Amino acid sequence: MGAVARIVTTCQNGRGHATVEKNREYMLGLFDRALLQKPDLVCFPEAFTGVSVSAPASEVAEPVPGPTTDAFAKHAKENRCYVICPIRTKRDGKEWNSAVVIDRAGDILGVYDKAQPVTTSHDYTVFENGVTPGGKPPVFDLDFGRIGIQICFDAGFPESWAGLAAKGAKAVFWPSAYNGGFTLQTYARLHHVYVITSVRSQRSRIIDPCGRVVAETDQLLNFTVRDVNLDFVVAHNDFNWPILDRIIDTYGHRVRVTSYRDDGHFIVEPMDPAITSTQLQKEFGFESAFQYHDRHRQAYAAIRKGEAPPAQKAAHGDRAQYSK
Repeated sequence: MGAVARIVTTCQNGRGHATVEKNREYMLGLFDRALLQKPDLVCFPEAFTGVSVSAPASEVAEPVPGPTTDAFAKHAKENRCYVICPIRTKRDGKEWNSAVVIDRAGDILGVYDKAQPVTTSHDYTVFENGVTPGGKPPVFDLDFGRIGIQICFDAGFPESWAGLAAKGAKAVFWPSAYNGGFTLQTYARLHHVYVITSVRSQRSRIIDPCGRVVAETDQLLNFTVRDVNLDFVVAHNDFNWPILDRIIDTYGHRVRVTSYRDDGHFIVEPMDPAITSTQLQKEFGFESAFQYHDRHRQAYAAIRKGEAPPAQKAAHGDRAQYSK
């Protein structure tokens, strides 16, 4: 059974302060405002406590648990929501650019250490003034679905995003120092995942699994919200032209159907937690776009070996390919 989750992502909007404490206070104030939306998860920007702080980077780093995670965990526990709290951390005598995942009980669920910190020396010997590169990005199982995290410069490494998709992540959160641009929409489209950004610059965004921006912040409002169900399906239009109307006629607002005809794809996303994507696929006879392409791969492989492609029995049956 799926679960609809209300996601809030924040934007620091270029506002830095002279101390870690002031940055923490500012973002906690934004957290308070975001909590009025009754979110299931709130995401914050990359290393937000260190913005405009003149102290050495090593003095900005905190242990986990520590002052910032304790403060954000208190809010999480009181409001029963998850938090992605990205700060510079220290442990084992090293420093990391981390995203700390806090659960609804205020406990530390896990930590992602930025796998690809950017160089801050001309000879590529120092990264982000002393940050240690993390290992392969993990996934985190929340009560509404599986997520992954990438941070800022990670956007330049497609293999990390592919790795998260291979592990079953249905949403990837991207705390960052900059807006990110079109690259993130590409990852969302290629891997059919939600991409949720939270930036220190001007514009945080929620990008749907077909690569479209469906919510974003601006200079006047520095958080945005979207209800999502990570139990969604992205399907190809072929053999499925009648499906969109049939689902809407049957379920109305209980299922969000989004069509992108130019792409040849549509998204089916239950908004009622009593409905699952598996149920809808069985009821209306459709498969994911990934399954559709894999059926072609099987046929191509046989032909290239000089064999006749085996007949396949797809969910669409003998339904017309290009008409309602």
